[in-house]
Amino acid sequence: MAEHLIPVHSSLDLELASRITEEVIRLRQHHQLLPLAIAVLDAGGNLVSFRRENGCGVMRFDIALGKAWGALGMGMATRQIRDRLANRPSFQSALATASDGRFIPTPGGVLILNDQGVAIGAVGISGDASDKDEFCAIEAIRAVGQQSEPAQPAADWGSSGL
Repeated sequence: MAEHLIPVHSSLDLELASRITEEVIRLRQHHQLLPLAIAVLDAGGNLVSFRRENGCGVMRFDIALGKAWGALGMGMATRQIRDRLANRPSFQSALATASDGRFIPTPGGVLILNDQGVAIGAVGISGDASDKDEFCAIEAIRAVGQQSEPAQPAADWGSSGL
């Protein structure tokens, strides 16, 4: 009797995750931002795609992963998490502990939504100012035909500095 493997459904396939990642790099280059690390996770928190451009520090993977993980874990973008938890540092610490340190509550963690508005994954980016990281995530998600949460980058994203 021949054994066979049953395919496991993923909420976000490699082709879409790769297109998002490539678009982030294109946007980064076009806007002359600092080199980026980009992590794309499916809805289950599984890493589907990762790219790190030359020039990124060694912690950038962990930060990008923590931004995407935090967005998925809380069901909201990391900009919103930052704003909601600004006055609750003990809760932020508890979330960091509960997530084994994979919780980075700064902009750059953006949810990927399907046509029904359901999160099918998240993008986390690290390398430049957080608002610039978030800009690249939002615009890349939209460029490949998906919706993002938040829907728009911060109004002054281009003027934010490290």
